[in-house]
Amino acid sequence: MFVLKQLDHVALNVSDLERSKAWYGDVLGMTHVYPGQWDGEPIMMALGTTLVALFQGDPAGTAERPPVGIDHFAFRADRANFEAARAALTARGIPLRFADHAVCYSLYLHDPDGHVVEITTYDVDGPDPAGA
Repeated sequence: MFVLKQLDHVALNVSDLERSKAWYGDVLGMTHVYPGQWDGEPIMMALGTTLVALFQGDPAGTAERPPVGIDHFAFRADRANFEAARAALTARGIPLRFADHAVCYSLYLHDPDGHVVEITTYDVDGPDPAGA
């Protein structure tokens, strides 16, 4: 079995990245974290250890850009529980996609209604850079 720590982030497809970054900063007091880590996306906005990941969407949805709305949500785990989750979910026959995002590792799976669920760990090489 594995234990998740907390909700880590919600990923939003937005119509204007810079406008949304400013709004989450100015209105909700969130801070831009991991700037320059990825090639423009996502823009990670933090409030304590809770994150909102902003991705460029398209109001109509296109082949290049998903529609504006919630893309996925992620739970945080320490490295041992991340590996335990990978083993337990694989043993249950649940399809997983692994991703190395440099600052974190992620597993992606789908719930029964097709929502994308992510399990992520920041314990990639040493202590958690988010400080949790």
